[in-house]
Amino acid sequence: MRFVKKAAFWLLLAVILLYTLFPFYWAIVSSLKTGSALFEVDPWPPVPAWSNYSAVFTAQPFGQNILNSVIVAASVVVLSLLLGLTASYALARITFRGRKALLLSVLGVSMFPQIAVLSGMFELVRWLGLYNSLPALIVSNLILTLPFTVWVLTTFMRELPKELEEAAVMDGATQWTILTRVFLPLLGPAMATTGLLAFIAAWNEFLFALTFTQSDRVRTVPVAIALFSGGSAFETPWGLIMAASVIVTVPLIVLVLIFQRKIISGLTAGAVKG
Repeated sequence: MRFVKKAAFWLLLAVILLYTLFPFYWAIVSSLKTGSALFEVDPWPPVPAWSNYSAVFTAQPFGQNILNSVIVAASVVVLSLLLGLTASYALARITFRGRKALLLSVLGVSMFPQIAVLSGMFELVRWLGLYNSLPALIVSNLILTLPFTVWVLTTFMRELPKELEEAAVMDGATQWTILTRVFLPLLGPAMATTGLLAFIAAWNEFLFALTFTQSDRVRTVPVAIALFSGGSAFETPWGLIMAASVIVTVPLIVLVLIFQRKIISGLTAGAVKG
């Protein structure tokens, strides 16, 4: 009976790994094919077309698009953590009227689909004079990342011992000193979790990037990949599209593998009260 349970566990684990890793494996296989070979089912292409990876950077300014995505995603992470940290301190540690309603309102913003706020964001971007610029993407992406960041950091900060704050107050520390010198060092897992998830959200965002940019010099990688197109399914350079997709996916996988322990601890830190 014990052997059967163990075998069932490893079988279930194998199925999960196959289900999660096969799409990425097939993307790599497809990125090494050209022409009609893309429509043939092969576990590995007989003649891998490694030239697809170099062609990605010659077909259009893909290097600039990657740099744009890095700038936008990094800026969104910094702003989300800065605003989320200060807002979460106020919502978790300071008592004021309407605190719960405000926190629920922040969470409610994340429930709206992107298409519902697209027209309003477009008018805001035009009014600010940011259309077809990277700041337009940074401002618009905050509506996707900031609510989650505030909610997670607020939940985490509520679990920090009050004794730490009381001791700091007795020593004459200001609220800013308490936040940056006392609480911030303890918020490592939560900051890593929310920062990485904000980076992934900004890196993969497509609708705002498509709507608020017009030229290749400010486009991000999701839009750049979408522009690899032909007149029909047979003319579309699927090999280049899959090669570009692999290129932009690998950094995310590396980041997740590096911070996986902090992600798990950050997501579960506020789940248990004791």
